[in-house]
Amino acid sequence: MKKLLIGALCAVGVITVASAQSTVQLAGAVDVYAGRMQMAGDARRTSVVNSGGLTTSWFGVKGSEDLGGGLKANFALSSFLRADTGMQGRFAGDTFFSREATVGLSGGFGSLTLGRGLAPNFLPTVVLNPFGDSFTFSPLVVHKNVPLFNGTGWGATTPSDTGWSNQAIYSTPDIGGLRTNLHYQFGEIAGQSGKKNVGVNALYFSGPMALGAYYERNQVTNPVPVAFALGDTRTDWMLGGSYDFTAVKAFATYGQSKAAISTTRAKSYSLGLASPLGSGKILAGLARTRVVAGNTRNTLSLGYDYNLSRRTDVYVIAMRDRITTFNSGSSLATGIRHRF
Repeated sequence: MKKLLIGALCAVGVITVASAQSTVQLAGAVDVYAGRMQMAGDARRTSVVNSGGLTTSWFGVKGSEDLGGGLKANFALSSFLRADTGMQGRFAGDTFFSREATVGLSGGFGSLTLGRGLAPNFLPTVVLNPFGDSFTFSPLVVHKNVPLFNGTGWGATTPSDTGWSNQAIYSTPDIGGLRTNLHYQFGEIAGQSGKKNVGVNALYFSGPMALGAYYERNQVTNPVPVAFALGDTRTDWMLGGSYDFTAVKAFATYGQSKAAISTTRAKSYSLGLASPLGSGKILAGLARTRVVAGNTRNTLSLGYDYNLSRRTDVYVIAMRDRITTFNSGSSLATGIRHRF
């Protein structure tokens, strides 16, 4: 009996230690807004209750295990959802874990991650504009990542989504505020083994200043890899920065996107401001994209984001969207976001 009791206590001790060395966390965000929306080229406004005003709604789990000697094993599985309808994904046909599905190792060398993860364009874009990762109201993000299906022919200037599948990412350790990420996506297309996406981004933080840049060379689409047209390789780059003057934080970016088999080139710049007011912030952003031998698009957003708590906020945003030769669009919406 004594030996059995000692064995049981030892087993409990082992389980406790193993639990102390591993962590698993459930996380996510639910963001829903209501309003009247009209993008450039839309014939009229539409009254909506939609998901993802300031953040695309998502949920998932992530965790890590301490392997000793400063080495950790990490994993992340997260999925987008449309909280207004309860449907999975950002759009019909989106893969289940399109936000992230990765496993990797991290330590003093930085980190190595395998699976579906962020594309090079994502972090610099969302860090360097006042509306963050809003795919609805951020002028910069809307221009780069949200095509219009209303007859304007406007396509996203980012070549291949904000996440890449079949990817290896190496991230350097933080060196004096600078971190760099190297991305390589295997095309995995039969008969076209040379097709791939490669890219790099860098972010630098020093006191009130932030600088960022990325470059992508794309030959396949995402979230499902399909090769671009024969001979086509698409490139996209951007650089920018922000500076917090305390009373106001200023943002600015400039970038270009082009395709190898086309003379069309998109040139984009954005300006933004975020100013504290009470328990929230006034947000203002402007993006202008000129397509060489094509149209020019101007989008302006102005809003106020109020914090009810550390995890919950409410917001109201007005947006004006215009593409030359098409109807202008005006939108006004209010929403609530909760992070967990």
